[in-house]
Amino acid sequence: MDIDLWRFEYRARQSGLMRIAGVDEAGRGPLAGPVVSAAVILPFFFPVSGVTDSKKLTPKKRQALYHRIYEHADAVGIGIVDSGEIDRTNILKASLLSMVIAVENLYPPPEHVLIDGSFCLPLSLSQEAIPKGDGLSISIGAASIIAKVTRDILMERYHEDYPVFGFAAHKGYPTLFHKEAIRRYGCSPIHRKSFKGVKEQGNHGQFLTDIRKEQ
Repeated sequence: MDIDLWRFEYRARQSGLMRIAGVDEAGRGPLAGPVVSAAVILPFFFPVSGVTDSKKLTPKKRQALYHRIYEHADAVGIGIVDSGEIDRTNILKASLLSMVIAVENLYPPPEHVLIDGSFCLPLSLSQEAIPKGDGLSISIGAASIIAKVTRDILMERYHEDYPVFGFAAHKGYPTLFHKEAIRRYGCSPIHRKSFKGVKEQGNHGQFLTDIRKEQ
């Protein structure tokens, strides 16, 4: 067990708080798709090694850890907020909302929440915001892996509906291929129309017609 990665959990337990959830999100930066959060409560004797910030892991390693975390976690909750809500509010509010949903989907509920980032959540729970927490807390690291893999699975599914955008490859992030596809076809229903790189196109919802003309 990596004592350093457990220090926030140990400190909370010393205060009498036993069910401790780590919370993280994936998908703040993409031009398309939802923002997805995960909340994870790990047992004190968690037998899985290698858990850390999902961005530091290969896709293969993330997948393996994703399954092992689900196998051994005391509880996992998921929160998903779609592109429409992101456009209606903003990405920060949507991210925090997805975190709240993830925590509320935990059973049993947590007694303390460790949150990746600088913002606490509008919940009447003991909580602590930890900047760069996905690399500092094993619970947040586990949540980052679950959130990332869950979102990747969703974007691969969206690729089947809108293959011209290449979502399976870039997961909605602003790659050159993705930006060129937006310029060529406009945006799909899952694009974030308030984001730079999408809102300038002005042809929202027209891409299906353009594709049919090419077929």
